[in-house]
Amino acid sequence: MGAVRPWNFSAGPSVLPQAVLEQAAAQMLDFNGSGMSVMEMSHRGPEFSQICDEAEADLRALLGVGDEFAVLFMQGGATAENAIVPMNLIGRSANRQADYVLSGSWSIKSYKEAQKYGDIAQAASSDRVWRDGSKDYPPLAWMAPVQSWQVRPTAAYLHLCSNETIGGVEFVDWPDAATMAALGAPGVPLVIDASSHFLSRPMDFSRVGMLYAGAQKNAGPAGVTVVVVRRELIGHALPICPSAFDYANVAKERSRFNTPPTYAIYIAGLVFKWLLAQGGLPAIEKVNQTKAQALYGFFDQSDFYRVPVHPSVRSRMNVPFVLADSRLDAAFLDGARAAGLNQLKGHKSVGGMRASIYNAMPIEGVMALIDYLQWFEREHG
Repeated sequence: MGAVRPWNFSAGPSVLPQAVLEQAAAQMLDFNGSGMSVMEMSHRGPEFSQICDEAEADLRALLGVGDEFAVLFMQGGATAENAIVPMNLIGRSANRQADYVLSGSWSIKSYKEAQKYGDIAQAASSDRVWRDGSKDYPPLAWMAPVQSWQVRPTAAYLHLCSNETIGGVEFVDWPDAATMAALGAPGVPLVIDASSHFLSRPMDFSRVGMLYAGAQKNAGPAGVTVVVVRRELIGHALPICPSAFDYANVAKERSRFNTPPTYAIYIAGLVFKWLLAQGGLPAIEKVNQTKAQALYGFFDQSDFYRVPVHPSVRSRMNVPFVLADSRLDAAFLDGARAAGLNQLKGHKSVGGMRASIYNAMPIEGVMALIDYLQWFEREHG
């Protein structure tokens, strides 16, 4: 593709596999001899029907889910799902109750949005952040232990964000049926916002009632949202739920109830095929483990940088870090851009830095970042 591309550490929309971009470029004007770009196709025509059906089948293969789940391609991003989820599921509770685990910025947004639609309670909060006494630095982002969660047995669902993109907190040991029973809430299904680590590792769907994810991290471009929901949970939409956001309608029409984000689904389908060619989620997880271990390993031996997340819940995908002297932040970012390392500035709400190392970021990019981190520390430490 010509000149060497810079390494893109954006939290989203994020880096896509180069092979996917090259294939999309080759098919831009003519998809498989149709004479049309995918952008120009009818969403009900045979060409796009094949694209959409293959994308669903490939995603099911990656996730290992059967027909007990509906797999939907929707619009509005995970932020829209903050409203769409309660509008579809809270009606399962006679009192319109749902409980939320607050683990960071995104779960708090979900919690606040859901309050418009029913009786929403906090099952847990990580406001009481962990303080590590072994080092002299500020509190670390943390995750409240499952045993401390308070879940109402009458809740329609329990919502959690399993990877907080801003805070860099990842939670994968989701409660199973026995744990939910021990919490006094047997049968309350889990609803998981997995946006920023979706497809980065195998996930145990036996513990999931519903999972949703904005595609723009690991699954494709912005514009399509993946929803994987047990069919038994569908059919309880509130009267105020728009018909295009009613899971029952979208499932019945195989994501083509209305015009879907066709090109975004096409690109996501190419990403699914790329992942299958890599060996699926177990294979990509090994790569992601290697990348995360290398980056965190560097930070842990440095006194110049700090990761403000407790080691037990560090995200493999989103690595926030700060410099010992924040007055060097601008120089750090300027130097990074000059070195071909882009989008390292932390979220505006927390500052600092953040390296998002999603599936499409190769180990070479992580090593280039580590080289720059070492150089900057030598120059300014």
